Amino acid sequence: MPCSPIRRRVAWRIWSRALITAQSSLRPARTLSFVRTNDTPEVGVELGLAGQADALRKGAVSSVELVEASLDAVRRQESLGAFRVVREAAVEEAREADKRLAEGERLPLLGVPVAIKDDTDIEGETTPFAVAGDHEPVKRDGEVVRKLRAAGAIVVGKTTTCEIGLWPFSESPEYGIARNPWNPEYTPGGSSGGSAAAVAAGMVAGAVGSDGAGSIRIPAAWTGLVGIKPQRGRVSGYPHTDPFNGITVWGPLARSVKDAALMLDVLSGSHPEDVYQVGRPVLPFVDATRREPGRLRIAVSYRTAFGVSGKLDPEIRAAVERISRRLTELGHKVFPADPDYGLVGLGLIPRGTAGVADWLDAMPNPRPEARTEAEARIGRVLGKRLLPLAKRMDPYLQKKVGRIFRFADVVLTPTTAQPPLKVGAFDGAGYQKTQSGVAAACPYAWTWNVLGWPGVNVPAGFTKSGLPIGAQLLGHDSDEATLISLAAQLEAVERWTERRPR
Repeated sequence: MPCSPIRRRVAWRIWSRALITAQSSLRPARTLSFVRTNDTPEVGVELGLAGQADALRKGAVSSVELVEASLDAVRRQESLGAFRVVREAAVEEAREADKRLAEGERLPLLGVPVAIKDDTDIEGETTPFAVAGDHEPVKRDGEVVRKLRAAGAIVVGKTTTCEIGLWPFSESPEYGIARNPWNPEYTPGGSSGGSAAAVAAGMVAGAVGSDGAGSIRIPAAWTGLVGIKPQRGRVSGYPHTDPFNGITVWGPLARSVKDAALMLDVLSGSHPEDVYQVGRPVLPFVDATRREPGRLRIAVSYRTAFGVSGKLDPEIRAAVERISRRLTELGHKVFPADPDYGLVGLGLIPRGTAGVADWLDAMPNPRPEARTEAEARIGRVLGKRLLPLAKRMDPYLQKKVGRIFRFADVVLTPTTAQPPLKVGAFDGAGYQKTQSGVAAACPYAWTWNVLGWPGVNVPAGFTKSGLPIGAQLLGHDSDEATLISLAAQLEAVERWTERRPR
């Protein structure tokens, strides 16, 4: 059905109200230093996912040792609030993995401890997604967990998030607060902040997050990690066949590009009932970390989508400019150019608000915060009515924004406009104040969720007060391999894996 003038005016009012901008005031973090690792790290989380898997195959360490070390790290750093659920059953699963290894079985992550976000089903645990309610343990694993288990991974727990993944912080009245390992007074980001905190603090070498408006890339930026938002449909969220109406996809957070690519290989693949289907890549993504990307054309952009603005912190701009110079030194053609976003926000708001309403309405006796209920109310009243229009806009928006790929292979932008927010920055704030503040702090990531295309956060340095900064590498349809190859090349000279919070 064509979009009537009335519908266009209604859509415009929703979009402009929900994405009204405001500047967030931030106090400086205390000064922190980072630790450079030895050339030969001890067997454990320092090895990363790939290194742990290799050590297990060689018999240099047991799965029980790795899992117990992971659980011990979680207990010792409990004050960071990274986990909502810690699975002591993981130790018994590790014993079984050791038996399988001893019998000669080989799988990509057999015996390796990992974590999942609390929007993901694992048999025997609840999935409250940070909302209070009468939740029952689920009876079967979600597709993400099924694939992790099929690869031999041991899930040690479920990580902290915010209600229905709405915000770039991981705090909720019912399930607590995730804090940033670089400075616990600050958030690790959101909504996959618990997963990011767990990896940054060395509790696990890799974790799964989900990204509906930057929720992998934002916490990766604010904790100094690699975070990959895959192509829409690349990773199945089943039993959610169209998560948040096409804007959300699950993906990895890790210290290194290789580890993130390895986890993405494990997670990749569509479920037969998924609305969006993407075939497996011809070559594993981990192979892309071993090959040179070639000389790429990289467009650097600081522009935000129309109607969404936030004051770009000078330190973040300087960090992205430094990364662009580094890319030039690596032989790439780097130049300023902006994607033409058009009214891309009209593709986000109906999907997001309707998705929140659907998730909340499926819960048993939910008791959400007022601002979560406000988002769901917009979704029920208007979001669902405008959802068909939002989806019909996809080809138009992809064509309009995609014009930049006629003369660029990759787009480089800041991941966020502001450094990490203070924990509790929006305590007591209503829906509109929270929405405006977070839109100003994080205006760069969500456009690629509407388009469905891949993006990778890479560490870009630190503020003067010691807080991590990130930059985004944004790609065209299904082109994760180019982004991964470029990120790996950058990692080799930036050496961000050597930086650890004290």
